[in-house]
Amino acid sequence: MAERLWVLARYLVEVAVAVGIISISIFLYMQFQARPLIYTLAAVPKVEVALVLGASVIDAHTLSPVLKQRADTALALYRAGTVKKILVTGDNETVQYNEVDPVGKYLLANGVPKSDIFLDHAGFDTYSSLYRARHVFEVSTLIIVSQPFHLSRALFIASALELWAYGVPAGKGESYLNNTLREIPASTKATIDVLTKRVPRHLGPTIPIQGSGISTWPQGSAILQPGLITN
Repeated sequence: MAERLWVLARYLVEVAVAVGIISISIFLYMQFQARPLIYTLAAVPKVEVALVLGASVIDAHTLSPVLKQRADTALALYRAGTVKKILVTGDNETVQYNEVDPVGKYLLANGVPKSDIFLDHAGFDTYSSLYRARHVFEVSTLIIVSQPFHLSRALFIASALELWAYGVPAGKGESYLNNTLREIPASTKATIDVLTKRVPRHLGPTIPIQGSGISTWPQGSAILQPGLITN
């Protein structure tokens, strides 16, 4: 009995080590393949749209520092004429939690016309956000705006979904250990999503990015006060 338990324990350890090696290899591959696609704000080519990936919000009117960095970067791209539209995506699965509307209101308050802001309330993860950008909003080229630790995975997914994508880092390029460690299993999940060609459970009718984003806004949206951007 003891010998069987030892064999089982050794087998489980070997499996765990193998899974760890594969996961780290996937993570490192994504970092390598994304490097040529990541640009500075000033050097990135002009495309259709900037995609602001979701992150946590403090409350209905306050963006978390991470999300504010992403919104400010997209705003800078729009003001520079690098993009014509901004697609804001994130988690709004419950009435109480909404990562999308606060960013839309922030952009609106800082001078972006409502027609140029598209809100995607069903971007529950990075894969879903990019899949919906491709199939719901009919995006073909885009700039993904996120923190450096996240961009490589997002660009890998975009390429697999046949999106012509570039990445622009939001913020100063900090790469905290916990975020990097989180990316290792997240990269493995993204690979599984790509290989299985997962279809997000929420799709709906198409809303071409070439049109107006007004229909994506909830009725009666309040507008935040202007002057909120930190340069």
